[in-house]
Amino acid sequence: MIPNSTLAGRVTDPTASPEIVVRATGLTKVFKDFWGRPKARAVDNVDFEIRRGEVFGLLGPNGSGKSTTIKMILGLLYPTKGHISVFGNSPRDVATKSRIGYLPEESYLYRFLNPSETLDFFGSLFKIESTERRNRAEQLIEMVGLNQARTRTVGEFSKGMQRRMGLAQALINDPDLIILDEPTAGLDPLGCREVKDLILALARRGKTIILSSHLLSDVEDVCDRAVIYYGGRIQAQGPLQELLARPDSVRFTSPVLSRELTERVIALIRSEAGDKVRIENPTQNLESYFLGVVEAARKQAETSGATSGNRVAEYLRGDSESAGVQTDAVLSRLTRASETLAPNVIESSLPPEPTAESRLASLTRPESATVDSPINTGPAPTHEPTAAPVDLSKANERLSGLLNGKK
Repeated sequence: MIPNSTLAGRVTDPTASPEIVVRATGLTKVFKDFWGRPKARAVDNVDFEIRRGEVFGLLGPNGSGKSTTIKMILGLLYPTKGHISVFGNSPRDVATKSRIGYLPEESYLYRFLNPSETLDFFGSLFKIESTERRNRAEQLIEMVGLNQARTRTVGEFSKGMQRRMGLAQALINDPDLIILDEPTAGLDPLGCREVKDLILALARRGKTIILSSHLLSDVEDVCDRAVIYYGGRIQAQGPLQELLARPDSVRFTSPVLSRELTERVIALIRSEAGDKVRIENPTQNLESYFLGVVEAARKQAETSGATSGNRVAEYLRGDSESAGVQTDAVLSRLTRASETLAPNVIESSLPPEPTAESRLASLTRPESATVDSPINTGPAPTHEPTAAPVDLSKANERLSGLLNGKK
């Protein structure tokens, strides 16, 4: 007997909430051989929910079940067991499919069409009126930086330019749910930054994005929550801030201190934490440095390749501008400064003890120093101990004493 989740037509989930875009309960997919014998359990009893306006990461090694899950969300595969709903309906519902934009891992585009013809074709599949299709196509071609290549056929494009074209076709219908499978594959660092900024801008507008990528730095930059698959099962899931928290260590940042004071600070910390303390000068990441170099070069030279710094398509911006979100400049903010770090970073990997906390707190100066601690404010993962918060109430007094030579 076919499960309810796979029946044709409009099947409504009675427990659906307007804020829940995708819900999977006991989702299982078993592939069988020619004789009907189980061959592979691609997805095994999976439960998760994806909410409106959320960027949701779908992670896992090759063959772990990510692509199978995506295909069930799209209604291309039917669950063997369990239930999945999209916008409270069956994924096979035609009206539901019209609200989804999908960028597959490989861009399947007609190689003899140019960008305008490609977008006009995909727009016609959604029955978008011809004038509106042309307007959206113009906006999208500019947004993804293919203005210089609008007369070329897609078959002449590089892989990165085809990914840009694929992203444009995934957005032609102004979808409410956007599924991106390796969206930055083949893109240069400028394109990667633009795609990530676009994802954040769409999420601010209330779009829901499912991101499947092996580039974990991209996932970390944009995702609110994530699940990690292995062997068809979810091995970990939750907000990234909670998954990545390290409650067994504390980090302090400060301006450059005098040599004498630095030595006294180090000695005091090591008296409590031992040799597990390391001191280093922070550096910017390679992406930030690369974007800065290219931005400087772009002011002095031109390129015949894909361009960057373009406006988000007008029909995708919606009412975000009135809400104070400057999405016009989202794609041009390529060299925005990452969070400024002080010249010195002192990090201790030793779990803080109650007596050590008050001593370490005395090293912070509220006027200029900052405390950067990965201590989790939510429920800590079960495999890691929970650290108590640092008490800084007497930081001024203790630091003043230290600077005046008091012991």
